[in-house]
Amino acid sequence: MWDTLWVDANLATMIPGGRPYGAIMRGAVAAKDGEIAWVGYAADLPKPPDELAREVRRCADAWITPGLVDCHTHLVFGGDRAREFELRLQGASYEEIARAGGGIVSTVAATRAASRAELVKSAAKRLAGLTREGVTSVEIKSGYGLDLENEIKMLEAAGELGALGNVRVKRTFLGLHALPPEFKEDRAAYVQLVADVMIPAIAAVGLADAVDAFCEDIGFTADEVDYVFSSACENGLAVKLHAEQLSNQSGAALAARYQALSADHLEYLDDAGIAAMAQAGTVAVLLPGAFYFLRETQAPPIEKLRAAGVAMAVASDCNPGTSPMTSPLAALNMACTLFRLTPEEALAGMTREGARALGLLDDVGTLEVGKAADLALWDVKSPAELCYWLGAPLLRERVFAGRAV
Repeated sequence: MWDTLWVDANLATMIPGGRPYGAIMRGAVAAKDGEIAWVGYAADLPKPPDELAREVRRCADAWITPGLVDCHTHLVFGGDRAREFELRLQGASYEEIARAGGGIVSTVAATRAASRAELVKSAAKRLAGLTREGVTSVEIKSGYGLDLENEIKMLEAAGELGALGNVRVKRTFLGLHALPPEFKEDRAAYVQLVADVMIPAIAAVGLADAVDAFCEDIGFTADEVDYVFSSACENGLAVKLHAEQLSNQSGAALAARYQALSADHLEYLDDAGIAAMAQAGTVAVLLPGAFYFLRETQAPPIEKLRAAGVAMAVASDCNPGTSPMTSPLAALNMACTLFRLTPEEALAGMTREGARALGLLDDVGTLEVGKAADLALWDVKSPAELCYWLGAPLLRERVFAGRAV
C-alpha cells in the first residue's frame, strides 16, 4: 500500500521534452516513505484508488507541480535596510550607499549583534513567505558575519530552519561578500583568512554545501575569488558565484572553470562567459527581484543564454538590501515580465533548474518515481497562471517528503 495517492489532478511533471510542462492531464501521483512511488495517468492505475493507498486525496482538478526550489537566498540576517531603500529613491546608487558604509556592511553589524536564536526567529518569518507559496527546497547563504564565529552562527541558524519550516536547506558559505571593517586596510589578509582558515573550519564540521563570492567592483576581484575557490575545491565544497551583476568582471567564465553549480545575476554577462557556462553545465540563476528593486535597465542576455543551451534558474534573492522579497510567485512573474522568459521556462527555473543549481536534481525538481515527494497543489486552470497572477492565493496544499504541511 502507498501512503498517499493524489487523484483527480493535472500534473506538471516538468520533465523536459514532449508536452509543455511535461503535463499529464487527469493524472495521479503516489507517495510512499517520503518518495514518489508512482506517477502517471489515473486511467493507468493498476487498481481503484482506495485499494492502493492508505489515504486518497481527491484534488478537484488542481494542478500539481514539484515543490518550488528557491536556489538563491540570503534569508538569515539581522536588522533591515529600509532606510537605504529610501535613499535609493532619493537618487543614491547602490554603489554610493555601499562606499559610504551602508549596504552589506551595515547588515554585518546587525547580524553580529544578534544571537543565533534571534536570527532563526527573524529568518523563520521570511521563510514562511516562501513556503506559503510552494517552496520545499531553499538555499541559504551566510555572508553577513564576515568572521568565523559569526559565519558559523549564521550557518547553524540556517540549518535549524529546515526542521522549523519543513523544507530542504542547502547552506552556502559566502565569506567573500564584503570586506569587514576590521580588514579595511588589509584586504589580502581577509581573503587569506577566508580561504585558509574559514573554509577548512566550516567544511570540517559540515556546515556548508558550497562556497560563494561577490565578484564585483565593490566586492572582490576575479583573482581573489580564484584563490578562495581553490580552497573550496580542496575542501570538497561546490562553488557558486555572484557574477556580472553591476559590471563585467569575467566572473562567470571563472566560475565555469571550476565547474560551478551556478553563476548568478549575470546582467553584464558577455559571450565568452556564456560559452564557458554552456561548456561547463553551469546554471544561470536569474534574480529579477534585485533587478527590479535596484531599478536596473540592463537585463541578462536571455536570448543568448537560451540559444547556447544554458540552463536558467529563477530565484527570489531574498536579502535585506537589494531584494527584500519573500514571494517566489512574484519572482516568476518578474522573470516573465522583466526578462521575457516564457511561463514554462520560469516555472522550470524554480523547479527543475533550481534543483540543478543546488546539485539536487537527483532528489527534487521534477515529478519522477524515486524522487522526494515534495509537491505543490495549486488552484489554477493552467501552470501559466503561476506566473500570471501577482499576489493571488494560489497554493492549495504543500507536501514535503510525502506529508501535507
